[in-house]
Amino acid sequence: MSTGASRPAVGAVVLTMNDRPEELPRAMASLLAQQGIELDVVVVGNGCIPELVPPGVRTVALPENVGIPEGRNIGAREVKGDYLFFFDNDAHLPDADVLARLAAELRQDAGLAYVQPRISDPDTGVTLRRWVPRLRAADPSRPGIVTVMAEGVVMVRRDAFDAAGGWPGHFFLFHEGIDLAWRLWDQGRTGRYLPDIVVHHPATDPARHARFYRLNARNRVWLARRNLPHLLVLLNLATFGVLTLTRFRDRAALKASIDGFREGLRGGHGERAPMSWGTVARLTRAGRPPIF
Repeated sequence: MSTGASRPAVGAVVLTMNDRPEELPRAMASLLAQQGIELDVVVVGNGCIPELVPPGVRTVALPENVGIPEGRNIGAREVKGDYLFFFDNDAHLPDADVLARLAAELRQDAGLAYVQPRISDPDTGVTLRRWVPRLRAADPSRPGIVTVMAEGVVMVRRDAFDAAGGWPGHFFLFHEGIDLAWRLWDQGRTGRYLPDIVVHHPATDPARHARFYRLNARNRVWLARRNLPHLLVLLNLATFGVLTLTRFRDRAALKASIDGFREGLRGGHGERAPMSWGTVARLTRAGRPPIF
């Protein structure tokens, strides 16, 4: 990769727990094959010393697992670049111009804070609904402005990321992408979904994790308490409570969700920085009022 001065500078952050010996080398190879950019990469070992890392790639070894959002924050502080690319270690980039095309969108529109490609399963081509960052997710091929993100494969403008305070590290897992997206929108910026740019990722189920339901509920409460005006906190959590009671038929899942909801209400959400009512209006006009 040549070093033209006009090339966008991208800092890529990859986390590992040394539990994906086949996927990580493929992810790294596809990342290092990117063309048309200046690329700086760091691999953060979340509670481990990173293994299977290509020569020349910097690593950070954390003595304990600090969770996905905080691990990404640490990685972001280690890399250089005007744009930050957060990349799951079981994903891979099928084309060598993915990062250049994402960065070009950010370069062309100063109002954009982040861009997200279409994520699809490499074997089936399926794009899961949770990977489409809008409410009407049935058609994953429809591009446009979006108000949330799939945080495992996303490019964010560094100055906007820093101004937003980065990822909410204490969330550990789940909903950190909504938190960051709301704070980026509160800067007066937007996000864009670019389905013509494809990244491959296996279609796994997050509910396979035993703690999914508790953390999902806890962080939903934290998300509202950190970011919403007081009136909308009540509406948001009431909506979430109704959906939880009607959605889960498994008693263990329902109990874990209720436990997480109570945990969130007890505190730990961090400093409140409620978005302005102007941001509420902008999110609503964009199709996703912040009560869902």
